[in-house]
Amino acid sequence: MGTTKTIKFSEIQNRKAELYKALGHPARIAIIEFLINQNSCVCGDIVDELPLSQSTISQHLAALKAVGIIKGEISGVKTCYCIDENVWSELDSMTRMFMNSYDVKNKCC
Repeated sequence: MGTTKTIKFSEIQNRKAELYKALGHPARIAIIEFLINQNSCVCGDIVDELPLSQSTISQHLAALKAVGIIKGEISGVKTCYCIDENVWSELDSMTRMFMNSYDVKNKCC
């Protein structure tokens, strides 16, 4: 969607779209699952865990980092990644409110 069209939507709608778009690739989901399961910052091990090239993984990491889902800290020649707790909580809250906004008891069709 062009930048000019996004201004017609609320800030929250744009933020949801931004976060969900970042989650819209299985490699990014795999990266997030890997980081969650490590329960600590990860430096370089992601390449060994996924069937993708280092450059492709770097592109996916950059997309996740751009929206804030993960954060990276430079440690020597490597960047260590982990889940950003604040953005993860934001995503959790947004998703719960979004999902709870529809009452499944009110079936329309």
